[in-house]
Amino acid sequence: MRFGAIRSLILSLGFEERIKGDHFIYSREDVAEIINIQPGSGGKAKPYQVKQIRGIITRYGLSEME
Repeated sequence: MRFGAIRSLILSLGFEERIKGDHFIYSREDVAEIINIQPGSGGKAKPYQVKQIRGIITRYGLSEME
């Protein structure tokens, strides 16, 4: 999955973004976990980070903000 696509998805779920170096940090008031991602090689997201994000989306039943 492309890094830009995963970033857009997280933002569309209502997370706030903070950038510190190459770390993109996302938080949302009603989600206990903080998402911390970094771009992988070739502009792709790291597979283990995609899996973590998928778990958070499933666990909290998140959907895109209207």
